[in-house]
Amino acid sequence: MLKKQKTEFSLYGVPLGMFDAEICNICHEKFFDEKASEEIDVVAKQKGLWGLEAETTIGQAGDSLIVRIHKPLAEFLKLKKGGKVRIRPEDKSHVLVEI
Repeated sequence: MLKKQKTEFSLYGVPLGMFDAEICNICHEKFFDEKASEEIDVVAKQKGLWGLEAETTIGQAGDSLIVRIHKPLAEFLKLKKGGKVRIRPEDKSHVLVEI
């Protein structure tokens, strides 16, 4: 059974606000209609969160491989050249980078 109500939506850990949604009483999954999705997109763009996900290429520096991070994502994460991060595999197809 679905229940209509306003619910909070976050993107990349940043709250975007309360939006109309249908919420499953059993699993609590949220379903946003087209109007709510468009409102979410507008707020995400206003907050600079739109387009942070991007495909990148693996490069090489000496004997090491490097992962290039595009500028909008680097700014969002406050990454600076020479800064330190911790990287570890989650499984064969996922990597976790801790800042």
